[in-house]
Amino acid sequence: MACISSNAAITTGMGLIATNTYDVIVAGGVEFMSDVPIRHSRKMRGLMLKANKAKTLGQRLALLSTFRPGFLAPELPAVAEFSSGETMGHSADRLASAFNVSRAEQDEYALRSHTLAKQAQEKGYFTDLVPFKVQGIDQVVDKDNGIRVSTPESLAKLKPAFVKPYGTVTAANASFLTDGASACLIMTEEKAKQLGLKPKAFLRDFLYVSQDPVDQLLLGPAYGIPKLLKKAGVTLKDIDSWEIHEAFAGQIVANLKALDSDWFCKTYLGLSEKVGSPDLTKWNNWGGSLSIGHPFAATGVRLCMHTANRLVREDGKLGVVAACAAGGQGVAMLIERYPGATAD
Repeated sequence: MACISSNAAITTGMGLIATNTYDVIVAGGVEFMSDVPIRHSRKMRGLMLKANKAKTLGQRLALLSTFRPGFLAPELPAVAEFSSGETMGHSADRLASAFNVSRAEQDEYALRSHTLAKQAQEKGYFTDLVPFKVQGIDQVVDKDNGIRVSTPESLAKLKPAFVKPYGTVTAANASFLTDGASACLIMTEEKAKQLGLKPKAFLRDFLYVSQDPVDQLLLGPAYGIPKLLKKAGVTLKDIDSWEIHEAFAGQIVANLKALDSDWFCKTYLGLSEKVGSPDLTKWNNWGGSLSIGHPFAATGVRLCMHTANRLVREDGKLGVVAACAAGGQGVAMLIERYPGATAD
């Protein structure tokens, strides 16, 4: 499920525990964006499939005669929506335009993400990171290396990355792709006590949503958060920590504007009034995917662990995790701090 794969791993694990299939489960995800599969062209794939079915030499020679050198051109990797074929950067540009999110707003949010991530890193808040040794490289990877605090002036100089020349999404206000892995240990409170383990948090509730994968591909949080709050019987003011996947700065700002829009909430969510704007002093306080990076399958657990650790350090009780994903999908999760939990 692309960006919410490890969220799905966690909730699938919960289901297996709830049905007494398993007692203890490790859930997570891994992504190698530095070594993505590169496919043959569609014409070459078609030719190869036909060749596999050819039974005689004559049939094979006939197929060979249709081959053209252009068939060998590979399909270059791109973060594209599989249902529409559109690059997600184009979707982000269109969404930002629809919600009147300016380039300045996007750059300002991106700068916020990098600044907060750097502060959290320097304060030693990323206690759940595991150092990794890459074969053949002397240096050990012991911290996220994509955090770069720039200036508004420097960000403003960057050219549009997708919709040229008038787009507003740039390399700086879009999440960058990186290698990464995440894992978490899930079980019932009773089982944790039996094993002598100290839990960090409860996963109290969750749900998945889906909407139009073209015009509303990146609006998963705006759809999921109100439904989750209603299902759990809590309000915006009850939430002490927000951890929302930052696919693009424009996507984040658009989701915030959607939640604070009477028209959007009435038209698309069927509500009587707008949900309102979450308290931004509690929003992605340790940075997010824009600054830390976005290894697709690993991000979901990272969001959950940031929430669990932030609730401890910020003395909160309830946290919300939300993310958009391929296919117009989205997730929203309610996490509760475990009494006596520590961030280490």
